[in-house]
Amino acid sequence: MNLSSKESKSQQLPLSTSPNSSFLDELSIVKIGGNIIDNPVELAVFLVAFSKIKGPKILVHGGGKSATKMAENLGLKPKMIDGRRITDAPMLDVAVMVYSGQINKNIVAQLQANNCNAMGFSGADGNLIQSEKRNDPTIDYGFVGDIKSVNRTLLTNLLNNTIVPVFCAITHDGKGQLLNTNADTIASELAIALSKTFNVTLNYCFEKTGVLLDADDDKSLIISINEELYSKLKEEKAIHSGMIPKLENCFNSLKKGVTNIKIGHHSMLQNTDCAGTTIKL
Repeated sequence: MNLSSKESKSQQLPLSTSPNSSFLDELSIVKIGGNIIDNPVELAVFLVAFSKIKGPKILVHGGGKSATKMAENLGLKPKMIDGRRITDAPMLDVAVMVYSGQINKNIVAQLQANNCNAMGFSGADGNLIQSEKRNDPTIDYGFVGDIKSVNRTLLTNLLNNTIVPVFCAITHDGKGQLLNTNADTIASELAIALSKTFNVTLNYCFEKTGVLLDADDDKSLIISINEELYSKLKEEKAIHSGMIPKLENCFNSLKKGVTNIKIGHHSMLQNTDCAGTTIKL
């Protein structure tokens, strides 16, 4: 794979001011949730469906409960503040081992078994995703990263060479420090960066059918949600917890050029009858 020659060619391509220009290729970015990663049977089914997606694609995965289990086995106790995980130095070591090692490489191996030419990455590899340590005035989140930049040129070259990047939730600060980074945000920032060269469809896949009015009732699916409805449901506490940052990432992505975004069960990747929730502005 001669990236240098491809890079010089890709840099000569005209960039559109509109993400919907006809010359742009379709790109699928899929983020898979932790509960599916924790279920080997469900994960295998998902990876088959992902492998069948036509055209260039990227997979982003979180860590599930594996990092917590590993930490407990090592005698570490996870620290939480207001429901958010604190990543101190020992927990960062665990996250790097589990996310970029065990989970990432197992996923890549299974994709290869499905004739999908995947390659696993952290943000440090090829300087693909650079972050900065979160600076919160009231809470020390430890080694948690907020994304600053995405290496669009290298990613485009990888995709043009039919490589399927598989990203874990680890980035770096460019100064030698690895950082734990929210996987939903990684998917969103990749989609935004690549929307300059592709028509990007972003799918957030997890164990539920989509955004629900009642988290315990799959029949309470919201087929479509915009910012106005989201604000109303958030105020009513119908939408809460982890769905709030996920949806805010979605709206931000649409405003910055991403073409289509859906949230739902991974079966929606291959079955159009599985509607999921379409996100709109």
